Amino acid sequence: MKLPCNRTFAAPAKLATSRAINGNLLVRRGAGRQWNNKGALRMNFGMRVRGGLFAALIMFATPVAAMLAVLLVPSAAAAQTVSSIQVEGNRRVEVETIRSYFKPGPGGRLDQASIDDGLKALIETGLFQDVRISTSGGRLVVTVVENPVIGRVAFEGNKKVKDEQLSAEVQSKPRGTLSRPMVQADAQRIAEIYRRSGRYDVRVNPEIIEQPNNRVDLIFTITEGSKTGVKSIEFIGNNAYSSYRLRDVIKTRESNLLSFLGGADVYDPDRVEADRDLIRRYYLKHGFADVQVVAALTEYDPERRGFLVTFKIEEGQQYRVGSVEFQSSIATLDPNALRSFSRVQVGSLYNAEALEKSVEEMQIEASRRGYAFAIVRPRGDRNFETHTVSIVFGVDEGPRTYIERINVRGNTRTRDYVIRREFDISEGDAYNRALVDRAERRLKNLDFFKSVKITTEPGSSSDRVILVVDLEEKSTGDFSVSGGYSTTDGALGEVSISERNFLGRGLFAKAALTYGQYARGLSLSFVEPYLLDYRVALGLDAFYREQLANRYISYGTKTLGFSPRLGFALREDLSLQLRYSIYQQQISLPAYLANCNNNPGNSLLAFNPTPAFVNSVGGAAFLPVPATDASGIGLWCFSDGEASLPVRKELQNGKTLTSAVGYSLNYNTLDNNKNPTDGLLVDFRQDFAGVGGDVTYLKSAVDAKYYTPLVADIVGLIHAQGGILNGFGSDGVRMLDHFQMGPNLVRGFAPNGIGPRDINPFATGDALGGTKYWGASAELQMPFWFLPKEVGLKGAVYADAGSLFDYKGPTSWIATGEVNTPGCVPPTRSPISPGTCLGLQYDSGNVVRSSVGVGLIWASPFGPLRFDYAVPLTKGANDRVQQFRFGGGTSF
Repeated sequence: MKLPCNRTFAAPAKLATSRAINGNLLVRRGAGRQWNNKGALRMNFGMRVRGGLFAALIMFATPVAAMLAVLLVPSAAAAQTVSSIQVEGNRRVEVETIRSYFKPGPGGRLDQASIDDGLKALIETGLFQDVRISTSGGRLVVTVVENPVIGRVAFEGNKKVKDEQLSAEVQSKPRGTLSRPMVQADAQRIAEIYRRSGRYDVRVNPEIIEQPNNRVDLIFTITEGSKTGVKSIEFIGNNAYSSYRLRDVIKTRESNLLSFLGGADVYDPDRVEADRDLIRRYYLKHGFADVQVVAALTEYDPERRGFLVTFKIEEGQQYRVGSVEFQSSIATLDPNALRSFSRVQVGSLYNAEALEKSVEEMQIEASRRGYAFAIVRPRGDRNFETHTVSIVFGVDEGPRTYIERINVRGNTRTRDYVIRREFDISEGDAYNRALVDRAERRLKNLDFFKSVKITTEPGSSSDRVILVVDLEEKSTGDFSVSGGYSTTDGALGEVSISERNFLGRGLFAKAALTYGQYARGLSLSFVEPYLLDYRVALGLDAFYREQLANRYISYGTKTLGFSPRLGFALREDLSLQLRYSIYQQQISLPAYLANCNNNPGNSLLAFNPTPAFVNSVGGAAFLPVPATDASGIGLWCFSDGEASLPVRKELQNGKTLTSAVGYSLNYNTLDNNKNPTDGLLVDFRQDFAGVGGDVTYLKSAVDAKYYTPLVADIVGLIHAQGGILNGFGSDGVRMLDHFQMGPNLVRGFAPNGIGPRDINPFATGDALGGTKYWGASAELQMPFWFLPKEVGLKGAVYADAGSLFDYKGPTSWIATGEVNTPGCVPPTRSPISPGTCLGLQYDSGNVVRSSVGVGLIWASPFGPLRFDYAVPLTKGANDRVQQFRFGGGTSF
């Protein structure tokens, strides 16, 4: 395949520019009139080789010039000394500097070989346009024409790449000498920068503007061209996995209508080569021990103006683990002591990734046991008939090599100690390749660098090595403006600024401002990943959140809080977080929802701001008020839509302070956190409130998700969750501390649509929440095979079941006379009757809710979006249904 590329001709007199065809270096004289450079190299016999011919003969021009000089310079000149050489035409280069290129032979005399070598050396300096050697009066005369000095280097036509980046790449610099081969190389460097960003149609034309005093301005005129995308990605030889699945493994993407929002569709040969390795590792992880990605074929299609990429795969057979053995050549090391660190199990699919991690952990454990030079080598013996692999982990004594130094290069912003603390070894320790690989992986996971590579160099002795850490920094700051909409929170916008490598010290800092229809807030976050130089992360969070009343809740809440936390990585797949939270919470209600007061002697101005009862009753008997409904029947207390008793009681309590300690235990074996297809994610949380503050409770919750690939790219998901809230003391549990559930438990229900609910017909019907809940869900996610993978659309079908129950909040309020007496009659709306039960009337909600539905999942350039339509099969009598649900957002 022939790609559009640029050609280089290293000619001092005529320059081929960065075009697909040959071109000339343009010279502008005076007011910018263009001239083709036709300078010539003058030989001592007076002939000139014109620039056009010289461009073709550059590969042997220098030897010819040297040979002619040797043949034609008179023998009398060969008898000259260096000090007798006469130099003409030099303006900046000193005479002695020119003479120094001629090395005398025995006796201090210049022979023909010395003159030959001197001529070639002068030409190779690049300081001169023309060099002539002749004789005059028996003396050797060297006549030179110096290359001009560059006054300035400028770039024209570059819109996608900044001048600063181009200036850093080119070697031709202001106040330097103009070297035409160097200019040619600079044009190639500029073209290569554009190629790396996918612009293969770039053209770079270097031009010269001549100035007085043998000075020039160097101008690179750039025609950037458009990006060259990948129009097609195909796979040959893939039988076990579909092309759809493999496109999800690689990083390269096909061009589509939304490609302008990303860059993965731009052709990058390095990325394509990396994709070969990703495909190979994917197969090795799933039992294909003999897999080979034979080639990644790329072809430019002129009609489609893009590249066609084809990966050729030889899968081989899928293997399972037949046996696992442990051997040790170190007499004092029992190999079975390392058995617990193996992630390879008999009968499981052969997994090269698990094998690598097993070797790493075994080698580290052997080092901890005092065998610093132990090396664990896995060996696999294939049985081609049974398709099994017998794995043997062999532990041997490795060479006694020590780390002399750790050199870090390329960290222009990140402090040295931020990099070095990712190593579990230091200078002077035994060299351990497993620990070095772990450090390299940690540095990559920091996401501070474009590239990380750790290599070794020989040290001062045979048993010493130098670790060289080569890094390339990248931008770690983010400024985002996010927008979204959900059926719960309405329209929502967020502005945030964050820095992952704050001050180059590896700190994380973020500030975010949220403003929406029903949700507003401000948050500040700070994380120190290495507290006191230990691998313990300290996090500090300060937040303010305001939730406004909406069609799902009649009240608003304001929360102001602060939470420090500590994070521990117990294993690669297991983490622990300890936290303390202190926050102040307050409820807000419109006056018309809190103006009921059944006790005339109680002046609760928050509920009855005027001395006269506006919508109230005295004692236990309801009294009619002036307001009437359409039928003319008088309305009693609550009939204008009072908020529920627990809500109004929270309002009377005013600001409530919660002080809690808690922890989270997280187990994660997902293959991909953003788009998982295999693995288990379990999160267990507990919080105890009562370390000071106004409330006391113990809240526990567990959430588990299990993903497994089924057939034809269909992924199965099992989701289970549950929680329990225990109150302490005589005050019970606040309504705000109860669990509130809706579509996050069973889809097809409204937010706060499940569980105990106020059923007073004259109240707002607020959800009260529950102290116990459970939920289970089964889901199948499948691609739309008729759509390109890059569209990012998947379908889902699911069935949910769950329940929220056991309300333990207040049911009466003696101060207002809202008390239920034994045998009382609850109020009814049809027919209108006040009843005799003045306390809270609620539905316990202790029934199983279930639903089935379909969903559309879109990994869009605008952020993850999900649309669900679910139909409840079973529900409580007072549950709220919402069959359609949508949510999503983006950063731009």
